[in-house]
Amino acid sequence: MPAALGLLTALALGGHRLVPELGVGLGSLWESALPWSALVAVAALLCAALRRAPAPACAGGVLAVVWAVAFGPLLLGGGAPAHGASTGGTGGPGLTVVTHNVNAANPDPAGTARALLAADPDLVALEEVTDAALPAYQGVLDKALPHHARTGTVALWSRYPVTESRRLVIDPGWNRSLRAEVSAPGGPLAVYVAHLASVRMTATGFATAHRDRDIAALGQALDAEPLRRVLLLGDLNTAADDRALAPLTSRLTPARSGFGFSWPSALPLARIDHILTRDLPATATWTLPATPSDHRPVAARLRG
Repeated sequence: MPAALGLLTALALGGHRLVPELGVGLGSLWESALPWSALVAVAALLCAALRRAPAPACAGGVLAVVWAVAFGPLLLGGGAPAHGASTGGTGGPGLTVVTHNVNAANPDPAGTARALLAADPDLVALEEVTDAALPAYQGVLDKALPHHARTGTVALWSRYPVTESRRLVIDPGWNRSLRAEVSAPGGPLAVYVAHLASVRMTATGFATAHRDRDIAALGQALDAEPLRRVLLLGDLNTAADDRALAPLTSRLTPARSGFGFSWPSALPLARIDHILTRDLPATATWTLPATPSDHRPVAARLRG
């Protein structure tokens, strides 16, 4: 049984795009959990060691190789800048950007804002910003990032002038996405901030239809984007490997190095908070320390 499970998992990992949805979102759910397939390899190898059985050892080894091929390049990417290295707009070329779902029930918005400024960011995108908490975020962030835009529950703070901003209608029933134009070094930059619909486990499977409609609409908006340099920040409620994200990842490049799991904050299991770019290569990505939110902040250093 451990050997069969290991080989089946290796096949499902290597051919994850072929795993069917079966009407319950199985493929999407599997692709959201791909990194954790390593646990099956560990279990198979442990079983082989305890039983001194070659079959589980072979299966675990095969799965380990497939896993290494799939995730090795990601794990070898750049992480956070070294301690003491310059990261902000005043320290050299490029941009440091942060996105954070701050949680509408966050009990310490001012403290959360101060924690984000520790990354010396040029741009900060927030999701789940309530009317009541907005003054606290502004009181901290405005001092370092004097230009800002907000629509509904999403907001953007910038070191550089925001020359234009508007609500981005990707879901007529909700007001939690915006497009702003930032006068950044290297030329104008289109910045999208989005908080897509959540997914739910239901009796009929992995419910993703609402989120997937949001993703498709956001992809269409990106097709109409006239600026060359584009940045998308936000809580997309899915992992970068999920096939559902293809309308975005086919147009933009995810800033990824390492897994950078961001949710849930106490014990992160998935990266559902993302930074995606066009013509802004990422030189480093990392997660910031936990705040009172149920998400962890995600940061990236971009070469402009």
